[in-house]
Amino acid sequence: MTVTPAVVCDALSCGYGARPVLTDVSLSIAPGELLCLLGVNGAGKTTLLRAMAGLLAPRHGTVRISGHDPARAARRLLARAVCYLPQRYDLALPFTVAEVVLMGRYPHHGGWLGLETDADHDAARAAMARCDVVGLADRHFDALSGGEQRRALLAQALCQRTEVLLLDEPTASLDPSHAIAIFAALREVAGSAAVVVVTHDLNLAARFADRVAILTPADRPGDGARLAALGPPAEIVGTAVAATAFGVALHTGIVPGTALRFAVPH
Repeated sequence: MTVTPAVVCDALSCGYGARPVLTDVSLSIAPGELLCLLGVNGAGKTTLLRAMAGLLAPRHGTVRISGHDPARAARRLLARAVCYLPQRYDLALPFTVAEVVLMGRYPHHGGWLGLETDADHDAARAAMARCDVVGLADRHFDALSGGEQRRALLAQALCQRTEVLLLDEPTASLDPSHAIAIFAALREVAGSAAVVVVTHDLNLAARFADRVAILTPADRPGDGARLAALGPPAEIVGTAVAATAFGVALHTGIVPGTALRFAVPH
């Protein structure tokens, strides 16, 4: 049976003003797949997510999310299909964590705080439990630490329950225990959605991703970053391609008693 991809980028080229950022990037993500985007700073990972989310129109090529052009789709329709969590999220008003998480339900019924259904509250409680923020439910978002805020925003993203999740460094500022727990939650979510995660953690990518994609910056003026490698983590992480992409030698091995590969820069 043929599976229709949840995300398709075909010969995608993007940029800002006169500056090209991505050149000729082609990949697809299937429903139920967790893909990690890897690469050095400035390799175009965030730009690729923004293009997938419909926040940046392609210069060339196409993007499709669940069959829709995200740059042209109605905002409500798109919000039900895709959730994008950026690296930075400014929320100045003193909402509680519970209120922030419930905002993820807004695209599904058009209500606002105080108008949610029992199903919305059930979804919020489940998402907060997954992200370990139940104990923070009544605290104000702007009074939390950076890591606590990140977990609350991840709960909001999971609460939205979309077909596609686009997450830009979701475990940045998280301690190792919570970072592993978040990736484990994303692994579960990928059972019913396509999940695309930008991360700099090779070992989390190797442990949880179905596939990894490595973007490398342009090697000549006037060009953008390109897709250097795409495949299962065992075939990419720790290879010469990864070492070259990150500009550092990688010591690799297998976690004793498992089949998990790890990579340590040195």
